[in-house]
Amino acid sequence: MGQVALTLNVMPENTEVNLAQLKQRIQEAVEPQQIVEKPIGFGLVMLEVLLVFDDKKGAGIDFEGVIREIEGVGSVESGNATLI
Repeated sequence: MGQVALTLNVMPENTEVNLAQLKQRIQEAVEPQQIVEKPIGFGLVMLEVLLVFDDKKGAGIDFEGVIREIEGVGSVESGNATLI
């Protein structure tokens, strides 16, 4: 059994969303390995969320859907996914 590293790109609804609170909500929902702020432009900052999980255990979890339901999230897109 291996592990998967999955990166999700999370965009806040707008520039007025409190990023510290949004990061806290994401941590409580999916327990990510890391969250990195990436400036996009015009004051908008994307959150790059790194998740690491067992390939068999995490296969049935819709991480995008879970994060999409969090207050303040505008959109979620899958980034890189790789076995580690």
